Amino acid sequence: QVQLVESGGDLVQVGGSLRLSCAVSKNIFSFNTIGWYRQAPGKQRELVATLTSGGVATYGDAVKGRFTISRDIVESMLYLQMTVLKLEDSGLYVCTAREYANPGWRDYWGQGTQVNVSS
Repeated sequence: QVQLVESGGDLVQVGGSLRLSCAVSKNIFSFNTIGWYRQAPGKQRELVATLTSGGVATYGDAVKGRFTISRDIVESMLYLQMTVLKLEDSGLYVCTAREYANPGWRDYWGQGTQVNVSS
């Protein structure tokens, strides 16, 4: 069973920065896609950023230009560098990984790490 464990969530002021980490129990290169989603109370889960095994990054419109997704294949870690944080960036940030499981896909999710942005 694949495990994803997030860390790094904290209380930070508007305009600040934060780096989230996700430890993956399996070689992250084996996944088709890994990434981050977030969910705020009363809102739908939202794409933050994903990274394909080939290294192609995709960002949600709300975070483009402010967040950067990266990985350490050797350490099997996924990171999310967040800058110029806004109040609306608050939420539970969840790490996810998708692998091909014939037929179809299999998705794994972590428990999440909480980010709170205050004014």
